[in-house]
Amino acid sequence: MSRTEQANQSSRLNVEEGGQTGKRFVYQDDEVLDKEFDWNQVKRLGHYLKPYSRQMLPVIIIMMVVGALTKLINPLLIAFAIDHALKEGNTRLLLLCVAGMLGLYLIQWAANNYRIRYTNNIGQKVIYDLRHDLFSHIQQLSFKFFDKRPAGSILVRITNYVNSLQDLFTNGVVNLMIDCVQLVGIILILLFYNIKLGTAIIVTVPVMFLISTKLRIHIRRAWQLVQTKQSRINAHLNECIQGIKVTQAFTQEKENIDFFHDMNMDNHKSWNRATMLNQSFNPIIEVTGAVGYCILFWFGAYLIQQGEITVGLLVAFATYIGHFWEPINRLGQMYSQMLIAMASSERIFEFIDEQPNVAEASNAKLLPRVRGDIELKQVGFEYEPGRHALKDIHLKVQAGQSIALVGHTGSGKSTIINLLCRFYDITSGSITIDGHDIRDVTIPSLRSQVGIVLQDTFIFSGSIRDNIRFGRLDATDEEIEFAAKAVRAHDFIVNLPQGYETEVQERGNVLSMGQRQLISFARALLADPRILILDEATASIDTETELKIQEALKTLLAGRTSFIIAHRLSTIRNADKIIVLDHGTLMEEGNHDELMRLNGIYYGLIQAQYRFLREVG
Repeated sequence: MSRTEQANQSSRLNVEEGGQTGKRFVYQDDEVLDKEFDWNQVKRLGHYLKPYSRQMLPVIIIMMVVGALTKLINPLLIAFAIDHALKEGNTRLLLLCVAGMLGLYLIQWAANNYRIRYTNNIGQKVIYDLRHDLFSHIQQLSFKFFDKRPAGSILVRITNYVNSLQDLFTNGVVNLMIDCVQLVGIILILLFYNIKLGTAIIVTVPVMFLISTKLRIHIRRAWQLVQTKQSRINAHLNECIQGIKVTQAFTQEKENIDFFHDMNMDNHKSWNRATMLNQSFNPIIEVTGAVGYCILFWFGAYLIQQGEITVGLLVAFATYIGHFWEPINRLGQMYSQMLIAMASSERIFEFIDEQPNVAEASNAKLLPRVRGDIELKQVGFEYEPGRHALKDIHLKVQAGQSIALVGHTGSGKSTIINLLCRFYDITSGSITIDGHDIRDVTIPSLRSQVGIVLQDTFIFSGSIRDNIRFGRLDATDEEIEFAAKAVRAHDFIVNLPQGYETEVQERGNVLSMGQRQLISFARALLADPRILILDEATASIDTETELKIQEALKTLLAGRTSFIIAHRLSTIRNADKIIVLDHGTLMEEGNHDELMRLNGIYYGLIQAQYRFLREVG
């Protein structure tokens, strides 16, 4: 599994599980939760029902009472028909009893049908609210959260885990109430008509619960494991789809298939075990029910001989027992459903309880439109405790200056950009813009004044016009086209089949790397940021296109503070100030000519680039 291990070591823990083909790697956020049944989870799920309680309770209670009463009255009509209509040979009375039973069945059917439609509607609203809250919360979480979790693992919680709660909200809760009412009603009727026979039958219930209780812990853990396995499959699927080009380029399809086979088999076995434990409720209930029937007919026959009950009452008792074990069976299934729901809700609320590592201060203020003066004072940062990414960085940038950040991979260039945008918070020191500490202002007001163009730009599904407009949603078509012309993207866009209305698929795969970069340029510039960040933004653009962009940038960067991360000399030599970083430390600072005269790290980088260009030229 060497390729898979290497490709995912940053997002997985090396936790081994038993398997047929070797190691499995457990996603860090999907280790099996070993917790007791938590009623707080039930309360939190109930919180989503609360807004609809006034709307649903009166209707549900009425329908529940009507349905329960009609079901409880029918056996008494059967007893009356046997003991009076049949015994006395009264055909008219028998027909009246049959008509009454038929009428009760129709009322029961109508009440249940209306209740089911009504509760389904409410349940879907609750699922909508839960999924909306989960997605909205995830949108607010910090980069650190996403650094440690595969996209597929996040996706499965918003889709599969929320969907697994659907039955609970649409029917489960209401059925639980109905079954409890029905059970209480049957018990009271049995005890009321003959306390001896009623007690003899009901005594089997505690025995059934004692036996089934021992299964609950195993069932809960089994369903937690199923949820975990499914989450890992989704995470791996997402990874494989995103990396299909690499997989095929290195002919690793077979290894991917084998690895997926093992994960799929693990999930299959976990599901089988959980369902097997789930189904163990039914035999317990059936055996207990059979014992109850034996007691009924043995002891009931004795009571008939003693003249304490009638044949009709015995038949009614038999009917009630059938009705009694139905809700008991459903309650067992409901418990299993609750276990599945709890396993899902634990995962969902894990994310909802996750707090952003970067959070606004309680008294955060709006950042006014800035000039672009930036100062980093003794800034230090660690991605993880003890893992220094920046050490004691001091940097002053005047409004309108262009700053180039250079250095070897891992020197801290992108980290400075991430801190400036507050994707992460500094460990020590401070960062100010026009004298405002960025930790004292609201995050949206800060980021709205910073435009970013990344090397691996993201293109959303939709039209090219919509992708550019993403920089400023209220922009007019004329403003969009002006931004595209400014970065020399207009010419290739109008030559596409539908021009600006051309639909691009996920990640813009129908476009070349250079075209995607030009669209991202237009998107960033349309936002009219006071601070512009170019993170290897021209790395994927050919030399001819880059020359056009360099001309455009001279105009577009005028009056804006800009940070440029690049390795190409042509991109950085005209910067007002060049910052040279090495292992998180600021080593050199100055313009191109000044740093060349120093004959230091920057000089070495430039000479290495010249040698490379001569060799490939």
